[in-house]
Amino acid sequence: MAAGHTGNSEQEKEIRYEAQKTLRRRVQDYLVITAASIVYGAAVGLFLEPNQLAPGGVTGISIILNRLTGLQTGTLMFLINIPILAVGAWKFGWQFILSTIYSTALTSYFTNRMALLGPVTADPLPAALAGGAMMAVALGLVFKSGATTGGTDIIVKLLRLKFPQLKTGSLFLATDAVVVTCSALAFGNIDKALYAGLVVLINSMLLDIVLYGRDGAKLLFIISDDPEKIVSRLLEELEVGVTYLSGTGAYSGREKRVIMCVIKKQYAYKAEEIVRQEEPLAFTIVTGATEIFGEGYKSLFSEKV
Repeated sequence: MAAGHTGNSEQEKEIRYEAQKTLRRRVQDYLVITAASIVYGAAVGLFLEPNQLAPGGVTGISIILNRLTGLQTGTLMFLINIPILAVGAWKFGWQFILSTIYSTALTSYFTNRMALLGPVTADPLPAALAGGAMMAVALGLVFKSGATTGGTDIIVKLLRLKFPQLKTGSLFLATDAVVVTCSALAFGNIDKALYAGLVVLINSMLLDIVLYGRDGAKLLFIISDDPEKIVSRLLEELEVGVTYLSGTGAYSGREKRVIMCVIKKQYAYKAEEIVRQEEPLAFTIVTGATEIFGEGYKSLFSEKV
């Protein structure tokens, strides 16, 4: 009986610990969402809206409608998001959509509040640079916290379910291009639209960095008549992983071992120098690797946004 009681007690402790850990994680997520919503609201209210830069998505549409209707941009953002949030609730469930409703409401509120403070700059170029960078950071933090700011964020998340090979920033770039084009017509100013396009480009590039990190590397394929010397130096001097692949020459029919090596960009030149020193005529292919999972890089089991 005592042993059974002890077992149940340990199980209860483990359940409580997991519940507390989940609660702490959710609180942390909501704190991050709050901070990100303030940054997003500042990007729109202080930089983009005052300079009539409509960067795409619901935010861009709201800035355009603000000019046409006079309603506050943050209010328009929330109203447009209502039907989109309903679709999100149906597709992703209430746990996801509750944090998204929270994020959308805060973003709309802070956008209106920041707009009352007036523009930080009347120059559209620094406004585009600052606004695009701040939006990217805010969106990345919200996405990593398991929510979105509503609007095309949810649409992009739906597209990611169907096309997981496409990156989030690239999808935003495609959907936002339509809104930027419409802004040129609404404001009657092609310069404003071009600056808005700059916001989209900055947002797209920085968003992928925030979400996926700069883990780019070089992928080397080396076909050598004496691969052991090259491999030995790669292992000893650079301490990188090396894999042998089996290959057969189509013309000669000879069996060969192909060296495959993934190495961080800053060390790639050293690997190339080793090949040149050991066998200058070795057939070598050097290409880029934008995402790498495994030891020394990202975890394959980390959730992709």
